[in-house]
Amino acid sequence: MSPRSPEPRQGRATILDVAAAAGVSRQTVTRAMNDMTGISQATRERVQLIAAELGYTPSRFAKGLVQGARTSIGLAIPDLTNPYFPAFASSVVEAATERGWNVVVDDYGHGTANALDAAARLAPQVDALIGYLGDHAVAAQAMLGRRPVVGLDDPQAQAAGSISFDYAYAARLGLERLVAHGCRNIAFLDSSQGGIAAGRGSAVSAAAAERGLQLMKIAAEPSAVHAREAVTAFLAGKAEIDGLLVFNDLMAAGALKALQAAGRNVPRDVAVIGMDGIPLGLLVSPELTTLSLDLRSVGRAAVDLLEGLLSGAIEPRGSASALLLRHELVVRQSA
Repeated sequence: MSPRSPEPRQGRATILDVAAAAGVSRQTVTRAMNDMTGISQATRERVQLIAAELGYTPSRFAKGLVQGARTSIGLAIPDLTNPYFPAFASSVVEAATERGWNVVVDDYGHGTANALDAAARLAPQVDALIGYLGDHAVAAQAMLGRRPVVGLDDPQAQAAGSISFDYAYAARLGLERLVAHGCRNIAFLDSSQGGIAAGRGSAVSAAAAERGLQLMKIAAEPSAVHAREAVTAFLAGKAEIDGLLVFNDLMAAGALKALQAAGRNVPRDVAVIGMDGIPLGLLVSPELTTLSLDLRSVGRAAVDLLEGLLSGAIEPRGSASALLLRHELVVRQSA
């Protein structure tokens, strides 16, 4: 068989493209790209030259199978100062370590960095990526080519794999609890970030409309400090509330401080429910009722999904590659 000249192509070149262009077998390409014995030096150099012309880069996962190297996965996290993300990251590291994998973490939530910057930093080092990528999931997947990306909080399933959360279900659980507590003047303390984060607010608004509730809105940056300031300003405006549903538990902790400073007893005057279920909820006073995600299960689900995508057991963007997880209402003292 005579080799044919490489032709311009769309997308990422594969080992089969190189084999066809060089007129050799897939196994020969593998040997050439991994400096293995069994082929001549001339063949090795010719295959490597054609691979370079086509822009082919061997999968780090495939090289690991050949060379015994450990699989490395990237983990893109928006803010490790938020207790939710270290808890999630810990679960990913635990599940990956059980498989003998390395985890490379990138915290992109500071300065002007974003999720795509994190993906660019991680791409040369990893076989696959798990991350809170938001609107950058498509671009991150394109950047990694055939290496799978699992997007977290990705309702549009834009990457090879995705895990999203049923915020509509969580919103109904939270509002039902507040109504059952006797609350009639309910507010939602939302994140002001927009983007993917806006999904929680939209779900809460829809659930309130279903019940015929007139929901008051408060918005703040997703931190305890900013939440405390926003609730303080809201209460100073003489707003009367007896129930408060909060974007996340960290913001709920700030809201509890604001209510306490304003002389409002929780839960007698105002019932408060957070979201996410981080350990912080057990440390505040009163202990926080929350819509909890089992973060250990979320991390394991992400790693399991990634393993299926890497092995080929799960088809990228197929029905098995998009998971929807639900919150559980954990009742404590605040509501």
